[in-house]
Amino acid sequence: MMRVLGRWSVLGALISGMALAQVTPTPSTSGAQATVTYQFDRTGLPVPRFTLVIHEDGTGTYHAEEVERRSADSALQQVSLKVIDRPLTVSAETATKVFAAARALKFFDIFCGTKAKNIADTGKKTLSYKGSDGTGSCVYNYSDDKSVMALTDSFYAIAYTMDVGRRLDFERRFDRLGLDAELISLEKAAQDKNALELGNIAPTLRVLAGDGELMQRVRTRAGKLLEQSSAATASK
Repeated sequence: MMRVLGRWSVLGALISGMALAQVTPTPSTSGAQATVTYQFDRTGLPVPRFTLVIHEDGTGTYHAEEVERRSADSALQQVSLKVIDRPLTVSAETATKVFAAARALKFFDIFCGTKAKNIADTGKKTLSYKGSDGTGSCVYNYSDDKSVMALTDSFYAIAYTMDVGRRLDFERRFDRLGLDAELISLEKAAQDKNALELGNIAPTLRVLAGDGELMQRVRTRAGKLLEQSSAATASK
């Protein structure tokens, strides 16, 4: 997944230059909440497809398909897809940034791809907006618009957090030796802003931190990440 440096600083600069009415979420007059949806599709990945739906109040859903391989023998390997559906919540700050950017980008009713040639395939991405104030969507592999790419990286970082939560749940049951490496990767990703909204996996981190049968360093890492997620929630 292509990363764009300064993803939130770019988006923050976009928002700061907008009028106050654009920055403040606009409630839907019809009673139905505005919604931003991000879809990702790239065959060959462990999670080849996922969809994030975020409502303007910060609630939402994470839907993904995970590849399951039933045999280690490549000649006999059978592949199936496991469907994952989980609720998610983003902070008010994140929701405000997402919806302000969506409105500034004309509800995604624009060309949001690139005119450059020979761009590597990083997956088919779709941004969609639906609300009483407008609708739209655009499809792209890579975008020349910095704010589109900032949104892309932010959505991917949220999806990464959700996927790590799934893997931690699995490893606690079936591969406890893999927990330490997974948590180290999550720590680094959170530090680099490549993992966002850790509060969505707080229940998993809480279980790991309190499981006396796990290695102490695993419990300690989980506890620190849990504190980090709680602090981030309290500050927003």
